[in-house]
Amino acid sequence: MNAPWKAGARDPFAAYLCDDASLDVLRPIAMELGWQPEKCGKGGLRSAVQSLSIAASPNILMVDLSESGDPLNDINALAEVCEPGTVVLAVGQVNDVRLYRDLISSGIHDYLLKPLSPAAVRDALIEAQTAFSTPKVVDTGGEKRHVSTAVVGTRGGVGASTIATSLAWLFSAEDKLSTALLDLDIHFGTGALSLDLEPGRGLTDAIENPSRIDGLFIERAMIRANDNLALLSAEAPIHTPLLTDGGAFLQLEEEFRSAFDMTVIDLPRSMLVNFPMLLADVNVVVLATEMTLASARDSIRLLSWLKSNAPHAQVIVAANKVQAAFSEITRADFEASIERKLNLSIPYDIKASSNAAKLGQTFVHANRASKAGTAMRELAQLVVGASENTDKAAPKKALLSKFDFKTMLGKKDKADAAPKPKAKAKAGR
Repeated sequence: MNAPWKAGARDPFAAYLCDDASLDVLRPIAMELGWQPEKCGKGGLRSAVQSLSIAASPNILMVDLSESGDPLNDINALAEVCEPGTVVLAVGQVNDVRLYRDLISSGIHDYLLKPLSPAAVRDALIEAQTAFSTPKVVDTGGEKRHVSTAVVGTRGGVGASTIATSLAWLFSAEDKLSTALLDLDIHFGTGALSLDLEPGRGLTDAIENPSRIDGLFIERAMIRANDNLALLSAEAPIHTPLLTDGGAFLQLEEEFRSAFDMTVIDLPRSMLVNFPMLLADVNVVVLATEMTLASARDSIRLLSWLKSNAPHAQVIVAANKVQAAFSEITRADFEASIERKLNLSIPYDIKASSNAAKLGQTFVHANRASKAGTAMRELAQLVVGASENTDKAAPKKALLSKFDFKTMLGKKDKADAAPKPKAKAKAGR
């Protein structure tokens, strides 16, 4: 919107606050930042609109919404008189997440809750200075590309969680991509343990109150492992059953798509069976297996299931903990049984696993130079490469709402009818 003609040059800062207590907090900080304390005036948002309709808007503007009966409508009126590039901070006394989200969506830089604290005001003003001085990125109109990867183990103990945490760490620490790690083993997950973190209550709260899930919830509930990696996991009491229709998990995935470049889901087989819609927007599935007869059988079943329920996803089959001399089945027999080639083989390294546990680090972080660590880096590259082939095949986000979850949950598992491992596999036992 084009603002009306204004007289005079732009000031670096101006504030319109309704109460003396807030002004007493603000003025010393404004002086500390080199601004004139006279620019911190009495009055709310409507006073700001009246003043700025005849004067140039400042670089940074702080307005009080406390006396506004319709904050969003009044913010729109403020937009009419503000020049492009003005960074606006709102102050109010209503602690409501929906209002916060609506204000941010309308273009407000931040919303501060009364009573104001000097530390919060100082941080907000410094961030506003940075936002004003940072060159704006031109939006080309293209959608943000997000890659979602699910890691599924054919059997318990094959190392799916080790692979999931290592992939998440590689994407975040080495590729510098903002990454979300979602550990869906609600009762016995090891994602937080592998990163030497406490799991917190974020995932449990999300399951119990799906309506709370939004961008602000994600920001507060996820545990930071490094600058680019955030974890959401749980350690629910084992006497507490999992009671959910899966809707919370879908909402979490949707928020991750907006907030992160990558999502890595540690997806237990039981969750895959109970909530097949979790793979609706997954680009890549890493099927972690081992060279045993049981894993060969379950690889066949899971590959058949994925073909029927997630045909859009690229599937990578990775054999983990491989000991060529001690395997139940040779690689050739295993591949013949599952009727496809293994994409990757990760050697067994008990010393490396022990080292990671002692250091409280992911396997690949603690063992960068090991053969197993090198193989996991190769797996990360395969995931990124495979995801590039799924952009056109992946279902559109709008289609997600059309799924009938109850019907999907009741769908018969076609994988049960999959062929059993061939005789060649049995012979290698």
